[in-house]
Amino acid sequence: MSALVDTNVLVYRHDPRDPAKQRVARALLREGLEQEVLRIPHQAIVEFVQAVTRPVGRGGAGLLTRAEALREAEELLAQFEILYPTESLLRTAIRAVATYQLGWFDAHLWAYAEHYGLDQILSEDFSDGQLIGSVRIRNPFTAGPGRRGETAFQV
Repeated sequence: MSALVDTNVLVYRHDPRDPAKQRVARALLREGLEQEVLRIPHQAIVEFVQAVTRPVGRGGAGLLTRAEALREAEELLAQFEILYPTESLLRTAIRAVATYQLGWFDAHLWAYAEHYGLDQILSEDFSDGQLIGSVRIRNPFTAGPGRRGETAFQV
């Protein structure tokens, strides 16, 4: 069983503003890498670089410099299996917008999981526990029994 990682997990790994989420993201990625069960859509790499280099607050610096963000993107490419879009995946995303009333980027992310046969999406951008098609959504940052701060995930 494998899971798709959304951009927010990648960003929280580098975001000291929420230490609890940072710890969860780091542990989740480390464990997923060790078990070889996490997949990252190319979309998340692109969004990650944009998100961590965007200024935080008024006149603030990004979470990472451009050079650091690009170096981290290279590391993600080297360490994880990266999934790329196909025509079929894009058609699946288009259908998901109409069928499930998802926004375009969420539909595109979901289409990666559906197209590549992944069981879960790890993201805080959907409803935790929601089942869309054959894909279960899991928010790794949700508080609850055995959840927040625990590294194990259901893959």
